[in-house]
Amino acid sequence: GTMQKPLIKPTTAGAKRVWTALLFCIACLTLNTVIARVVVAFGLPLYMDCIGTILAGAIGGVVPGVIVGFLTNMLLGVFDASAWCYAITGVLIGITASEFGKRGWFDHPGKSLLSVPVFALIGGGLGSIITWFLYGFGFSEGIAAPLVQSIYATGHVNELFAQLIGDCALDLVDKLIAVIIVFVCKKALGRAGIHTISFELWMQAPLSSEQIREVENTSPRVVSIRTKIGIAIVAIILNTVMATTWISYTMFDGSIVEEQTYYAFGIADLAAQALDPARVDDYLRLGEQAEGYAETEAEFARIRDTFSAVRYVYAYRILEDGCHVVLDPDQPGERGSDTGEVIPFDDAFLVHRDTLLAGKPLEEAVISNGQYGWLLTVYMPIYDDQGVCQCYVAADISMDHVIMDTYKFLARVVTLFCAFFIFVYTIIVWISKYSLVLPINTLAHTNSSLEYKDDTSRAKTIEAIRSLDICTGDEIENLYAAMLNTTQETAHFIDEVEDQQETIARMQNNLIVVMADLVESRDQFTGDHIRKTTAYVSLIVEEMRREGIYADQLTDKFVSDVKDSAPLHDLGKIAIPDNILNKPGRLTAEEFEVMKSHTTVGREILERAVSAVSEPTYLDMAKDIAEFHHEKWNGQGYPCGLAGEDIPLCARIMAVADVFDALVSKRSYKDGFPLDKAFGIIEESVG
Repeated sequence: GTMQKPLIKPTTAGAKRVWTALLFCIACLTLNTVIARVVVAFGLPLYMDCIGTILAGAIGGVVPGVIVGFLTNMLLGVFDASAWCYAITGVLIGITASEFGKRGWFDHPGKSLLSVPVFALIGGGLGSIITWFLYGFGFSEGIAAPLVQSIYATGHVNELFAQLIGDCALDLVDKLIAVIIVFVCKKALGRAGIHTISFELWMQAPLSSEQIREVENTSPRVVSIRTKIGIAIVAIILNTVMATTWISYTMFDGSIVEEQTYYAFGIADLAAQALDPARVDDYLRLGEQAEGYAETEAEFARIRDTFSAVRYVYAYRILEDGCHVVLDPDQPGERGSDTGEVIPFDDAFLVHRDTLLAGKPLEEAVISNGQYGWLLTVYMPIYDDQGVCQCYVAADISMDHVIMDTYKFLARVVTLFCAFFIFVYTIIVWISKYSLVLPINTLAHTNSSLEYKDDTSRAKTIEAIRSLDICTGDEIENLYAAMLNTTQETAHFIDEVEDQQETIARMQNNLIVVMADLVESRDQFTGDHIRKTTAYVSLIVEEMRREGIYADQLTDKFVSDVKDSAPLHDLGKIAIPDNILNKPGRLTAEEFEVMKSHTTVGREILERAVSAVSEPTYLDMAKDIAEFHHEKWNGQGYPCGLAGEDIPLCARIMAVADVFDALVSKRSYKDGFPLDKAFGIIEESVG
């Protein structure tokens, strides 16, 4: 059939739940922000920035919890930029609260209290590690700093453990207050309120938790759609995060190096103003004895000591054999190079050697990592009145603080991107669950249990698919509509086929009865023998089933086949001459032999009929009935003289019905016996 339009249309209920969830998230976000700012305003030693996050996760579910946890830190970052770095703790608390809420932890006071150390470990433990990477030990502006310092002062733990213990201890109190508030709020809302707020983006008829587990346990052949989506999301976000982090790191590093270079040139320029180029030769020749040397060296030292990031300030004359020291002031704990001493070229300066020998300006900084540490160095030429370069004034900036600043920046970026990654991943997986995974798995699970064996099962099958109410508004909804359409058409087709089969079966049975009647019509003594014996066979097998006789053999198929085969038991009489078939008196021995042949003739006729049929039918049983219905338990019957259970059960049943009809029916040579006498004769002849 042609593709039908989807039968289910989305209602306003879904949009209403979205708006309810959105307002709930805004309320929780406001709760977090306001309480956190009030606590800061009063100078309380608490954070109180996750009450709304735990409430959103416990009541609304994982998505509200993650949204509130992430956005809380983004908003608090407006007041304190460091809050952005702790967004990952908010996101993880939202996820954890959602899981605890799903398991009913917040419904009982005891379990609620068990959640406190978990939240404290996330907020305090992970937060402590983040603090360590960002600021190192003893971050003076941190809320837990006084407690951390006092723990460290005991001398029992190192700096890192002091930070962990202090932050977790403070967070235990913070999270205890938060959990108590959440517990009270949840009790106040009650089941109805929680159901209204809890957010599930169903795009089909909602499933119970048991049904969800059953549907999600559907095993894929290789990899599930959920896994593929997860891998794709992780790959995309990780690549984006790594690329962005690398670009940010590179730009920050370049920016800070550029800033330090500008700073170093400023220091070198300041020092250059203190050095008279006309006295450089005197300084090299006389050293400290030269006029003005001491004053200039003291000025170099003063400039160096004024700026904390400056490691060295000195003056070199660059010649072929190396760097000749003009000025190199001593500093606490380290003696400067002697005037006139020749310092070999550092490897980092070799590329600039020709420029320096030519007395030209060196417009870029040189970064080296040698015996004096990791330094950023700038050289500024000093020219005399004739424009001749007399020496270079150099300023070395220690790169240690630059590296620390870079690491701190990288830590901020990594923690923020980790939070963003979990935030995006959770939402996308959650949306894909309701709009893709669950609808597809529900369709597959429902399809695997469809039945078409009878009218009732077919009606249940159609209703089962119709009740899914999938309304994703995309190709999955089209698939659902097509599946429902196909199921309806299949059920209708099966109904038609069964009707046709019933019609064919009735025609077949009627033809058999007609054929049997034709045979019977030649025998003027048997009367309505075919119909009566068929009825007796039916009565016998039904009673045997009720009494449990031969229960293993009397299957539904056996009963059906024996009833259908009964009319054909005397089919072979078509080959018996009329003078024998209708003889009113006793048959002679020769005539009786001819009469007995109707059993084998009947089998031969039915064998030819069976050979024309490709599949097994009840005619296979009819062959046994036709041939063996005159066999006797004691082996004195015909045509084969079978005895006991060697005689097929169907033939034994037919024999009883045949004999009973012969006894109670009127014949030209006798009257019918009463039922009691007929039963008595049969019982006497047992065996």
